Amino acid sequence: MSKPKYRRVVLKISGEGLCAENEQGLDVAAMKAIGGEIRSVTEQGAQVVVVVGAGNWIRGRVLAQSHGIPAATADYMGMLATVLNGLALQETLISLGVPTRVQSAIAIDRVCERFMRERCVRHLEKGRAVILVAGTGNPFVTTDTCAAQRAVELGADAVLKATKVDGVYSADPVTDPKARLYPELSYQQVLDERLGVMDLSAVELCRQHGMPIVVFNLRKSGNMAAVVEGQKVGTVVGGPGK
Repeated sequence: MSKPKYRRVVLKISGEGLCAENEQGLDVAAMKAIGGEIRSVTEQGAQVVVVVGAGNWIRGRVLAQSHGIPAATADYMGMLATVLNGLALQETLISLGVPTRVQSAIAIDRVCERFMRERCVRHLEKGRAVILVAGTGNPFVTTDTCAAQRAVELGADAVLKATKVDGVYSADPVTDPKARLYPELSYQQVLDERLGVMDLSAVELCRQHGMPIVVFNLRKSGNMAAVVEGQKVGTVVGGPGK
């Protein structure tokens, strides 16, 4: 296989990526498909960190608005929901032959490790995938920003933002047939035009550290391996000097 362009990556997966279309909870087929993509990348020699969301279970902001729960408490509930996703994805990866560890920003020692940068790096260097759950452990911080922060902290080469479309478009490709795919964007374009690549705090953090963001369709078989190899897949945002 080709030598990876991105040796160490942080893959950001939304909770919706782990369930069937327009459903909630977990879907075995969806998780196996994601697991297969991650395995293909580890077979290339790349090191993979996964940050998972929890939108397939709950969203803190929605929960706070609909149930009158304080926003901070609702966010903590969302963080705990990411643990469910992380443990499920860990078992999927292990079943596919990928040694995997789960690390949490909130101490839950009976089910997973506490996140520690040095330990996480050691796992990666030993060929293990690492799934990071509970975001940063702080309310009002999205898992997008968590992915950007961990990528910088762990010395990753890129943030890979998994979506169900082929990249970043000029308009919604589902409703606008004239929407065009951007092969490349600068950080400033994303910030100025609010293109919705990731939340703006995450994009700004990546800009400050020259961390590329690759937005791609994880549901297309082989896409993740192609991205890691450096093929022209999806949309590349930024990088050094951009």
